[in-house]
Amino acid sequence: MDSPFATSVPNRGLSRDRHGRGMRGPVTGPHLPQLRGRYETFMMTVAHTVDYLRSMWSEELADVHFDVAPTPPRVSVNGVVERWKVDHERRRIVLYRVPIQRMSKLHKDDALHRQMMVESVVFRAVAELLGKDPWDLGPERLRP
Repeated sequence: MDSPFATSVPNRGLSRDRHGRGMRGPVTGPHLPQLRGRYETFMMTVAHTVDYLRSMWSEELADVHFDVAPTPPRVSVNGVVERWKVDHERRRIVLYRVPIQRMSKLHKDDALHRQMMVESVVFRAVAELLGKDPWDLGPERLRP
């Protein structure tokens, strides 16, 4: 049996004409890029940074696997929340997205400084894996 309320609300669709203003269109319009959330921005920054490092250190990073996890499985013994984990034997780096995004102290909280924080974490994790200083991995990228 049909519900008595099934026909009480007319189906208007998502792009109806309101008050003679014309049909609704996408929020950003065709001339603006699509909006990105924190997750997409984080993943894109990690991917670009890893691509850059692989181009600079192709032999050393050829068999390294990069993963992103939301949080570390547990808090370390001294109460510090890890930002990344390096597994030297398996040649694997795991970046923990939430601690990197939420627990990093930025002197200015804007898109550029958030991107620089993510890039610096990737550089530090790769440096730990390779046994190098992060500044030596991409000197022209990190220095003005």
